[in-house]
Amino acid sequence: MFVSVFEQSPAAAVAILLGFALGIVLHEAAHAWTALMLGDDTAYRQGRVTLNPAAHLDLLGSFMLLIAGFGWGKPTPVSPWKLRGGVFGPVAVAFAGPASNLLIVIVCAALYRLPTFHSGYPVLILVSVAFVNALLFVFNLIPIPPLDGAKVIFPFLPRSLSGFVAFMNQYGPMILLGLVLLTWVLPGFFSPLSIILSFSQPILTLLGLPPGIVI
Repeated sequence: MFVSVFEQSPAAAVAILLGFALGIVLHEAAHAWTALMLGDDTAYRQGRVTLNPAAHLDLLGSFMLLIAGFGWGKPTPVSPWKLRGGVFGPVAVAFAGPASNLLIVIVCAALYRLPTFHSGYPVLILVSVAFVNALLFVFNLIPIPPLDGAKVIFPFLPRSLSGFVAFMNQYGPMILLGLVLLTWVLPGFFSPLSIILSFSQPILTLLGLPPGIVI
């Protein structure tokens, strides 16, 4: 995906990278800040309550982002037993990451209503950042470990599903990797991950943004 975008428009490719960098940094910083507010200073002591990209961007994840259009940041360390709020503490920390991506989309939607962002490079950056963060919001809420969606949903599942939860915690990363690989094997809408990520488009449309990248 990223290579094809770069071939069509290097400016759009740069805007997409900016969107990913911004989204990953704020996502991880939101985890760290929320954990600190709820009593866990683990991430704070490791210098993660910051907007400094160096604290959150992962070298391999950034490299994969450049060559494949798919990357990741450094996982934010959390000590659940230090969090206040019982079961809701870890859930709040987990949800803070995707919520930060949604907040970026909302801010982009507000800026999109200004004349400055109606044409040229400003609108390209704005729409690309919003598009990428809408994808990050939906992707991270997929209930497959180690994604945030599993940490938000699994604590509320009945005990009768404890076996399923244990299975997903063990094999979730491999299942997720399989879904990512299928994105490159299966064309377009037939990819399960593409189907899931398509839910980002109604979010953009609802907020008055174009449901895709402007090239």
